[in-house]
Amino acid sequence: MSASIPRFMHGLLPTDVEEYLYRTLPERDPVFHDMESYAVENDVPIVGPAVGRLLFQLAKMTGAKRIFEMGSAIGYSTLWWALAVGQEGIVFYTDGDRRNADRARESFQRAGVLERIEIKIGDALEILSERKGEFDIIFNDVDKT
Repeated sequence: MSASIPRFMHGLLPTDVEEYLYRTLPERDPVFHDMESYAVENDVPIVGPAVGRLLFQLAKMTGAKRIFEMGSAIGYSTLWWALAVGQEGIVFYTDGDRRNADRARESFQRAGVLERIEIKIGDALEILSERKGEFDIIFNDVDKT
């Protein structure tokens, strides 16, 4: 892969197409840049800015206000969801690692969306089974194995 491609990209597209997509993305909040750098440096899987924008658009187009995320890690995709649902929405963050949750909470605070995110630590399926009500989106991003 070319050095210009962020290391969190998965090589699903030809290199020149991936490079083009990342060059054409609009600028994003510095919190995202910090999260992306941390993910690369610490080998934390994240969806990346192109997929993050797709998730954002999905939530906006469907008018989603309640989103449950299974396997949130450092909260990169959670932040995209939280921006999409707006002040009246809620996103449920789940991860089994308290350190990930603490790092995510700090990022959510910096981005000004902490009040629309409920952070839960533990098994995502158990947490989901304890939630009352329906969800507009359930994003399954847990350990793939």
